Amino acid sequence: MRTELHRKFPGPLLLGAALSLCLCLLLPVQLNADPAARKLAADPNLSAALCQVVYPLDQSREEGYRYMFLGNGFFVNDQGYVITAAHLLSSFRYGGAPYVLVGPPEGPARMLEAPIAAVDWDHDVAVLHVTPNPFQDDKKIAYLRLSTELPGPGAGVLEDSLIPPDEKDAHTSAPPREDFSQGEIIDYEFYREKDAAEQLLLFNQEVIPGQSGAPLVSAGSHAVVGVIVGRWLHPTVAPSGPQIGQVTVSPGAALRIHYAIGLLEQLHVPWDMVAETSGTTPAPAQPAAGASLPAALSLVGTPYPPQALFGGEVLLDAQVDADGRLSDVRVVAGSSPFLDTALGAVHTWSFVPARKNGRVVESRIGIVFQFPQSFLPRVTHSEHKYDQPLANTESRAALPVLTLEADYPAGSVAEGSVILYGSVDTQGHLTSLSAVHDVPSLTASAEAAVRQWQFAPGLKDGAPAESAVVVVTTYRRPAN
Repeated sequence: MRTELHRKFPGPLLLGAALSLCLCLLLPVQLNADPAARKLAADPNLSAALCQVVYPLDQSREEGYRYMFLGNGFFVNDQGYVITAAHLLSSFRYGGAPYVLVGPPEGPARMLEAPIAAVDWDHDVAVLHVTPNPFQDDKKIAYLRLSTELPGPGAGVLEDSLIPPDEKDAHTSAPPREDFSQGEIIDYEFYREKDAAEQLLLFNQEVIPGQSGAPLVSAGSHAVVGVIVGRWLHPTVAPSGPQIGQVTVSPGAALRIHYAIGLLEQLHVPWDMVAETSGTTPAPAQPAAGASLPAALSLVGTPYPPQALFGGEVLLDAQVDADGRLSDVRVVAGSSPFLDTALGAVHTWSFVPARKNGRVVESRIGIVFQFPQSFLPRVTHSEHKYDQPLANTESRAALPVLTLEADYPAGSVAEGSVILYGSVDTQGHLTSLSAVHDVPSLTASAEAAVRQWQFAPGLKDGAPAESAVVVVTTYRRPAN
């Protein structure tokens, strides 16, 4: 079965891209929450942080500004920064600036210019900077916290958006309709377009035109976990309750907030992160007095290349710069199709940079992507040996000289990426290992395999040095 993702562009344009996913889950669906449910479930900041992304057309005394409605966005701090979906801004790719409508849903609305501060066209996310800053004179506006946690299937989520009553004749004197709904995560999936892959959250709500750019919020933490980007076109049949029977829905798709966080970090824009409930985000490692290694801030895994017959590995040595971004990424080992997938993922990663004596410093980090072969019984060797990595360089991260492929656990039916963060001392010993992203039935196997690896220690100006390592193990369900 094949599905398609439709993203809402200004005007009648629609972008369709084929996606491989079988949506055969039967999950409860609630298309619209009643006001009582809204009061129980929604944070009042949710609606106060929303804004409409628009472009002004003309002005009249009776109706105020007429505008072209593009979609939604939401504030992430009190400096006027807004996150939205990049595809809403396609008309401004080569110049011009969008505007936002700011104010409570009941009105009145103010139209403010919102130039594009940063945009990632490959991963469909953008940051706008509203000018003048509306927080300076409007106490009713709020902003939302963000969460890098990946909610699993069944996790409750909230969606809130603003839609003009008449999109073909929208004007500021007519208050928008607020569309609020509750639902659950169905699954997450990688969507690939051209050379880029992005991780999407699929949730059991139908996305209607105009909701792109709105936040997908965790019902538990009330923090944003995704940016709504479209809907799946292939319908899914889901039971809606014992009295109602079954309804057919096209599930919504939201881009993980991870990609927006990468842009915010690139701009040095502050944002609030909610405390993770899973407790999997590791604290910065402390290799020596007065120093710390870089810590994982926002990482995503990778899809398993569908064209790969057997497994593979990719070894990278990269520099975490003073901004917490990866630079000078050196390929130590790996080939297509695994290498392309790995490089596409690390491009979006961000870290808390290393520190020494209280000052931010650049540091190198070792990165390993492992794709265990998906055959039972195994048809290739599980052990991989490497020569001394980057032997002729004065500075490098710790990298493995021997790896062992993780086994697929008996009884599991899961797929996906387990992301582990560890530290390696000056003797090449793995001194700590923790999960950044946990897949419950797969994580123990990944950790057990990595603890058997052998590492060459990192080097700093020719001398052995402690180093951080990230290991991404991406499982595919075995073929017998």
